[in-house]
Amino acid sequence: MANLGINKYMVIDKANIKIEAIKEELLLQKQVSLSVLRLDKIHPIISGNKIFKLHYFLEQAKLQNKKMVITFGGAYSNHLAATAYACKVQNLQCIGIVRGEKSATLSHTLQHCIANKMQLHFISREEFDKKDTAEYLQKLQQKYNDSVIIPEGGYDRLGSMGASLITDTINTYDYTHICIAVGTATTLSGILQKANCKVIGIPVLKGMHDIESRIYSLTQKKYDTNKLTIWDNFHFGGYAKKTNELIDFMNNSWEKHNLPLDFVYTAKAFYGVYDKIKNDYFPATSNILFIHTGGLQGNLSLPAKTLTF
Repeated sequence: MANLGINKYMVIDKANIKIEAIKEELLLQKQVSLSVLRLDKIHPIISGNKIFKLHYFLEQAKLQNKKMVITFGGAYSNHLAATAYACKVQNLQCIGIVRGEKSATLSHTLQHCIANKMQLHFISREEFDKKDTAEYLQKLQQKYNDSVIIPEGGYDRLGSMGASLITDTINTYDYTHICIAVGTATTLSGILQKANCKVIGIPVLKGMHDIESRIYSLTQKKYDTNKLTIWDNFHFGGYAKKTNELIDFMNNSWEKHNLPLDFVYTAKAFYGVYDKIKNDYFPATSNILFIHTGGLQGNLSLPAKTLTF
């Protein structure tokens, strides 16, 4: 893949995607290498895995001359934030259907969506749980018949295909392990389709036990248990939950490695990688790649001075 872009103003050149090596005594002691694929650097807003997952949906909207995009998410959804900005650039109308009643004070994520002209529709959690049913989607399509509907987090075959493009930016043969945070498992499924090494998924949701069925739904393939490993104990209490230990780890990662992480996804996953390195999970000479999936805008919801970056 030479270039990936949703239009001429937002093109990603493979040469601009950086891999940064982490250097510290722990890695030398354990005789392992750790690098970070800095997808958070590819765009100031639609960064990380977001532009990849949206790629084919936006291409579909252009090819079919659709005027609107409709998608779903919660108050801290990086997916909503990225979709809002991408649609503004594409001159597409955009509706974000938000889980839960509207609060008196909107999250910075939702404020960002409004600033980028996304119309927010708040629905109850009970109704939101029905968003993937055929009946709900049919009614939505009938109401907005000139639209492309993107599932929450891009959880769809097109989203998985787009996420698989991430592997075109690297040589997966160079690594023994690729580690990545997991939300909907869309990006994980895309990486898994093309990776030529072991893949480790780190869910940020508590009790996420349906990853196997999610991957099959996205790819129509059963994953190889020899290739994919899931670490499900680094959620820090659940989605968008955090502890002082996690915040300290984020500040330490910035101070030692100039690596900004977000408390919803990447901090939890990167913490998991370090924990496993400390406890000798990785054999000596392992070469680990951590994929930074962006989402740093979520940190704006933290109180001022929580983070040192």
